[in-house]
Amino acid sequence: MDEKLKAFVSACDELAQSGCDASSCVSQAAPLMLELVKTGHRLLSPNQMQEDPKAYARNAIHLGDADGTSLFALVWLPGQWTPVHDHGTWGVVGVLEGVLEERSFLPADNFKKNSEYYELQTGGIVLLNSGSVGTFVPNPDHIHMTGVPEDREKAVSLHLYGRRMNNYHYYDLDNFTRRLIDISHFETR
Repeated sequence: MDEKLKAFVSACDELAQSGCDASSCVSQAAPLMLELVKTGHRLLSPNQMQEDPKAYARNAIHLGDADGTSLFALVWLPGQWTPVHDHGTWGVVGVLEGVLEERSFLPADNFKKNSEYYELQTGGIVLLNSGSVGTFVPNPDHIHMTGVPEDREKAVSLHLYGRRMNNYHYYDLDNFTRRLIDISHFETR
């Protein structure tokens, strides 16, 4: 692993294990991510830049223990999107190449935390270009979909999560439901 990546992961794992609240964790991790993305995608090995023509590629760089962080390099080809989802943790995203689009979703008035009925309405859009950093915190969960429209170039982004990110809640907009799904990744460490 690149030395800058190692230092970043180490500092972020210390943050996660310090017991900081989500807002404090992202406030401290965001400037670290900003310095890291200035390096561009050359800090990643070819193995960490794998693409998948069928779906966006999640390349695992670091998978911490249950109390640690995880870091992925995501490669987005034109037209590739996540489903609508949340993370259940805090996170920091840095864009190494291209423009990443995030479309937010907000709970409708009848959305109840313990309900089985999850009605969402569309929110805003954020465009993160190369060198940009974005953050999110849970409670309320950050519900969104992320990707690259067909008419844009490939994007490469780093995603740091405040937990081992092996699943997330998927929201079915047509049926007003959500379910926890396991998500896969390429092993690159």
